[in-house]
Amino acid sequence: MKAKQKPRVVEAKKPLKNLGGSNDDEWNYLLADQALQTLWLKNSDTEMRKRQDRATVSALCGIEPKDEIEGMLAAQMLAAHNAAMECYRRAMIGEQTFDGRSANLNFANKLSRTHAALVEALNRHRGKGTQVVRVERVVVNEGGQAIVGTVEAGGRPATKSEDQPHAKQIADASGAAMFCPVEAEREALPVASRYGA
Repeated sequence: MKAKQKPRVVEAKKPLKNLGGSNDDEWNYLLADQALQTLWLKNSDTEMRKRQDRATVSALCGIEPKDEIEGMLAAQMLAAHNAAMECYRRAMIGEQTFDGRSANLNFANKLSRTHAALVEALNRHRGKGTQVVRVERVVVNEGGQAIVGTVEAGGRPATKSEDQPHAKQIADASGAAMFCPVEAEREALPVASRYGA
């Protein structure tokens, strides 16, 4: 029968909201304990365990969860990271079999992708997610103008290139000049119709 594990005591700086993002210290303690339980301690001596515990608490504080959702994401990020690193470590053991190495690298890969997805979810929750705008088609009628890139008030107007008089100069999002050829006037072509029109 497995001996009952003694609870670990970890000193944390006030306020405890830095650990779990909650105004409720019970939640913050629970979340910190859950994060500590994800550590692989089998080969760690007492001093190493203390260092791992302090590092985990420091990581939670460093992520600075602002609410309970961020606290949960922070703890899961630490768990995924710890598990991935353990799988990478096991894959590199000199006596590891080919199948053991492959399995551990596969698990580490999945855990690393999970960690990246959790970081992305935290950033989205904080409003830092990357926005992607994809333009499928732009139609500019005769006499119209189109701007491709970031438009800022008070920006400098686009100028025509002296090297390419046949091109219009516009700016991309970084402000660098881009050139696009000016289309020649097009003539309408007759379209065959099966209705005889």
